[in-house]
Amino acid sequence: MRVTLRDILITLLLALFIFLMVQVTLESRVVEGSCMEPNFYTGQRLLVNKASYWFGEPQRGDVIIFHHPQEPSRILVKRVIALPGEWVEIRDGRVYINDELLVEPYVAEPANDFYHRTQVPDDCYFALGDNRNHSTDSRSWGVLPRENIIGKVWLRYWPLSDWHVIPSYSYTQD
Repeated sequence: MRVTLRDILITLLLALFIFLMVQVTLESRVVEGSCMEPNFYTGQRLLVNKASYWFGEPQRGDVIIFHHPQEPSRILVKRVIALPGEWVEIRDGRVYINDELLVEPYVAEPANDFYHRTQVPDDCYFALGDNRNHSTDSRSWGVLPRENIIGKVWLRYWPLSDWHVIPSYSYTQD
């Protein structure tokens, strides 16, 4: 069995290709703060799929990471609530999309505030933290431009006891 220089080069190129593909498509992030409780807690580690939106757009219910619209060096995690062109409103602690109630099984308690009925501009999203009363989100800094989105949170992998694929939620009404 003889290993040639060609075999070594092919192996190295293949390893380099795999390494680059992982770097381009996946990213690890650590949760900081309480804005996504009760679903994500400080110190948990998330795997983000940066390729999720190469051929499609974010959907309602997706948990995403993105550059803060006003402080681009900050990376945040929130949930997509309203899509481009939709009307969003928060009244009596409940979210309405196009005047229809958004059922949100991921929220522990309703928001204590309101948000006037507003249309989400093209190429923008309305994102909220799951812990509505302890989250700085689209209610305070406005809509999220599409170009700020890094990727979709795909997997919580640490601690191992909390390991699971992150579900998406669809728009359903009461």
